[in-house]
Amino acid sequence: MEKNVLITGAARRIGAACARRLHREGCHVIVHYKSSEQEALALCGELNRLRPDSASLLQAELLDLNQLAEMAEAAKKGRGGIDVLINNASAFYPTPFGEVTEAQWDELLGSNLKAPFFLAQSLHETLTARNGCIVNIADIHAERGLPDYSVYSIAKAGLVAMTRVLAKEMGPEVRVNGVAPGAIIWPEHDLSEQGKQEILQRVALKRSGEPDDIAKAVLFLIRDAGYVTGQIITVDGGRTLFY
Repeated sequence: MEKNVLITGAARRIGAACARRLHREGCHVIVHYKSSEQEALALCGELNRLRPDSASLLQAELLDLNQLAEMAEAAKKGRGGIDVLINNASAFYPTPFGEVTEAQWDELLGSNLKAPFFLAQSLHETLTARNGCIVNIADIHAERGLPDYSVYSIAKAGLVAMTRVLAKEMGPEVRVNGVAPGAIIWPEHDLSEQGKQEILQRVALKRSGEPDDIAKAVLFLIRDAGYVTGQIITVDGGRTLFY
């Protein structure tokens, strides 16, 4: 599967898992990062050792629309066009209602909704010319909201809506879908073992998933889902059955 894939926030976690999985399938991977330079360099080096000239790096602050546009242009020129955009980059932290600041609102809406929209718009022409696709990494909490994470939940709900809207706007040439992870990687801020177990008790499979579970769903949407657009695949081990 020789496709040029741009993955935002690809240096770590789910983004890196997607990069490795798609690279394994023959894709050229463009690894975007904001500040995780060492992880991005290590991942790019790892992939290029496996297959020379198969991975490249782009650094950008996606909240800056000028940098975003420059990155999109560089991605297009680097390999002659983009076949796949994976909007994975995401700010995630609690914003208890009553204490939310405008800066928090701008960062969470910017990274999870505004940047994906403007990146899709910037790459519209090349994606259309190559009958490409977009995969947005959403969240199961887009549907009902995560307590104390009101702004993040609103942003992801917007991303789900955007996925469906852009499927209409960009079709028939470009397919637009999303993947909604559940308990895949625990948050980087403190979460007790008791808290983790309480969450897993509300998962039908009684275990957390792995980043590669998301990467496999992304691969399916890119490679095998030619008649699927405007859809969100939930990968949560049955977590949403217990809301």
